Amino acid sequence: MGCALSRAGATDNSTTDVNEILEEMGPDTVIGSRTQSEVVSDLSTLAESQKELIQESWKILHQDIARLGVIMFIRLFETHPECKDVFFMFRDIDDIQQLQLSRELQAHGLRVMSFIEKSVARLQQEDKLQQLAFELGRCHCRYNALPK
Repeated sequence: MGCALSRAGATDNSTTDVNEILEEMGPDTVIGSRTQSEVVSDLSTLAESQKELIQESWKILHQDIARLGVIMFIRLFETHPECKDVFFMFRDIDDIQQLQLSRELQAHGLRVMSFIEKSVARLQQEDKLQQLAFELGRCHCRYNALPK
């Protein structure tokens, strides 16, 4: 998965190994409020039963991911209105019903849910899941999104 807007700026050397970059950053690098090593170790602490529960839950949610993506963003904007300012495509839409019908919001909600789907599919492959998350982070850095 990629970010639609940032793909235009991608270069051919975008296959950088996430492990090389994480090693370069060091285990004490802060990501949000946690260190890199804390974030990475959380992946390996999920029990098999927890991974299975996530996968089974996703099977139910997957049935309507397009609608769930919109619901997720609407709830985010209702509970944290300041977050809407980050999204230039729909920051000026104040009417909730108009926002729900926004093609841009529907498309972005589906992209986010697709990312979650790929993440769930990679729960058993921690290195691939880590690479996927790294690529998402790199994509958001291109927008000058702050790590939180």
